[in-house]
Amino acid sequence: MIKGFKDFVLRGNLIELAVAFIMATAFAAVVTAFTDTLMSFISKVGGQPDFSRVELFDVNVGIFLNALITFLIIAAVVYFFVVTPYEKAMERFKKEEPEAVKPDDVLVLEEIRDLLARQSGTSGPADPIR
Repeated sequence: MIKGFKDFVLRGNLIELAVAFIMATAFAAVVTAFTDTLMSFISKVGGQPDFSRVELFDVNVGIFLNALITFLIIAAVVYFFVVTPYEKAMERFKKEEPEAVKPDDVLVLEEIRDLLARQSGTSGPADPIR
């Protein structure tokens, strides 16, 4: 019973998941601070710290505007500081997949197929779809 628990806790993917969660929490704090800073700059243009009191035809749309602006800032931060560098790194470190080498028996069978096709009067390999 204890051995099973120890194996569960020390399993690699559980540790990786815990590390990812901790890093995501720390990154969320950075993105939140960055978003708050940008919202402060945006509010200087609008003259108020947030848009929660903005009304349109007596309907409060400010809360939606705050959420929309915050979402766009977070999406931009994640895209430009996480997704784009990750994709560039994956392209750089991506290994070329070696060309698939056919086994000898397949090569021999293909040669036989091609010989039979030539003997029957057709040019090139026989039609593989029948």
